[in-house]
Amino acid sequence: MEIVKEVRQKAKTWIFILAGQSNMAGRALVEPEDTLAHQRILSIDKERQHIYAKEPLHFYEPSMAGLDCGVSFARTLIEDIPDSISILLIPTAVGGSSISQWLGDSLHRNVKLLSNFKDHINTAKNHGEIKGILWHQGESDAHPGGIPEYHLRLSELFKIFRTTAENEKLPIIIGELGSYSRDAENWKMINSKILDYSRSDPNSFIVSTSDFTHNGDGVHFNSTGQRLMGQRMAREFVKTLK
Repeated sequence: MEIVKEVRQKAKTWIFILAGQSNMAGRALVEPEDTLAHQRILSIDKERQHIYAKEPLHFYEPSMAGLDCGVSFARTLIEDIPDSISILLIPTAVGGSSISQWLGDSLHRNVKLLSNFKDHINTAKNHGEIKGILWHQGESDAHPGGIPEYHLRLSELFKIFRTTAENEKLPIIIGELGSYSRDAENWKMINSKILDYSRSDPNSFIVSTSDFTHNGDGVHFNSTGQRLMGQRMAREFVKTLK
């Protein structure tokens, strides 16, 4: 893990926060192509030192760490932005976390979910401009008790995110749940609630995952799916620049 020692210009660093549960934290197989560093793509380690981004990015659950969509997102995005811009990826996703736990700032797997998110955003403001949030979550809410209010809770949480970032129009890119679940009907209903929310928020953007395959457990995207999600999220973000 290579520490970035040179000072980067704050005005030329774009920051993206990765948040949600395990399909954002990443459970897919990390392959050699995912570990090639790029001079313009940065992340942080658990000591919050800036490093050149390599998968896996998330460090909260080391025994389960895998490929997420972050590096793929950044590699796609740098093709469409000025060469002078660097990207800083901040991982905050924790597997198994429900949206109520995020709203309640629960201590989940030794992470205070919302406090950790806010702390990272407030620190990140000193190093660049927060340009967007990549969000994937909902599997833990895909049950009769979680589905009915999901879009309202999403609205409440995203308002907190944007208030913390001091940008009420901050783009939030949302990945759908996969279509391969054994609990397909409930997952489909969560996707419907995500769509309901997005219709009320012109600064949110949905990425389809209907063609993705799981990694063998029926829950988590495989490596191809994670890279595709990153690419699609980047393309959605690019639309906000035009």
